[in-house]
Amino acid sequence: MSKLRLEKAPAPAWVRPVIPLLAILVTFLITLIFIAWVQANPLHTYYYFLVAPFTSTVTMIELLVKATPLFLTGAAVAFAFRAGYYNIGAEGQLMAGAIIGSWVGVMLEGFSSWIALPIMIVGGFLGGVAWALIPALLRVRLKVDEVVTTLLMNSIIVFLVSYLLNGPWRDPVSMWPQSPDIAKSAMFFTLIPQSRLHFGFIIGIVVILTIWFVISRTAFGLKMRAAGSSAEGARFAGVNVERTILVTALVSGGIAGLAGVGEVAGIHFHLIQGLSSNLGYTGIIVATLGALNPFGVGIAALFIGLIDTGSLTVSRAMGVPVYLGQVVQATLLLVTLSMFVLTNYRLKREG
Repeated sequence: MSKLRLEKAPAPAWVRPVIPLLAILVTFLITLIFIAWVQANPLHTYYYFLVAPFTSTVTMIELLVKATPLFLTGAAVAFAFRAGYYNIGAEGQLMAGAIIGSWVGVMLEGFSSWIALPIMIVGGFLGGVAWALIPALLRVRLKVDEVVTTLLMNSIIVFLVSYLLNGPWRDPVSMWPQSPDIAKSAMFFTLIPQSRLHFGFIIGIVVILTIWFVISRTAFGLKMRAAGSSAEGARFAGVNVERTILVTALVSGGIAGLAGVGEVAGIHFHLIQGLSSNLGYTGIIVATLGALNPFGVGIAALFIGLIDTGSLTVSRAMGVPVYLGQVVQATLLLVTLSMFVLTNYRLKREG
């Protein structure tokens, strides 16, 4: 009697670029179940999800606004993953960048924008680096699994933010749990008048182009890819794997920190408890859907921004719960991960 078993067998090279498109198709087929559950018309629902946002200038700009932090959190996750460092802590690193940005932004009162903006950007980057340091050192020195430590660091910073906003940073006038507003000179300028699209969008594009250059055109990028493919093989070739992973982890944290300072300097202008709304975790979806390719990350961020914007449009037009967008995102992550795993295996008949 013949049996089927899984054996490791990498798929052809042309399969991987097709996976994100297949994942999107399968995701929308699966979410038909949820659409039917809320008794909505599938064609109308998908129209408002994927087409309606492009019919209005306001929603198109909002799509770019929602994609802006995802450029950075997706790039942060993808950069780390390429070196074999599984950074699940972009959420916490984003909040660390936001904390430093909020603190520095208040201190910059009286400075010109030419001085304040670079300080805000560098401060946010260093905040993310600092929050990424402990898990990175535990990984390279003690071989502690970074998936666990980076995830736990996300929880720690939630309590740190709560302490700050309900303690020393609480608004003394309204007693609302938010930090004081940053200086006007530290606020990111808007790219389109009377819109929320801010300078952080440009930073996101620059970061994506930079990490593409680093990964594909530099010696450090080659070391990263070698460490991510096979740590032992990289060591045999003379690569200092531990140093490469440490630098990659810290840069990844810094990039996520930039997303945090962008939310403070470009959107809210102060620190609040719900500033992130899971942007760091969504970055994992973006990086996975983008196949860890910087340009793929940019496209995936725009697509997730479309889903977020479309979910609001669907909710207004059809009365569908706005949480449908989160259901689509979660399903998309699971489907994409499953497909990428299956590309490395195939079924073989025995007997």
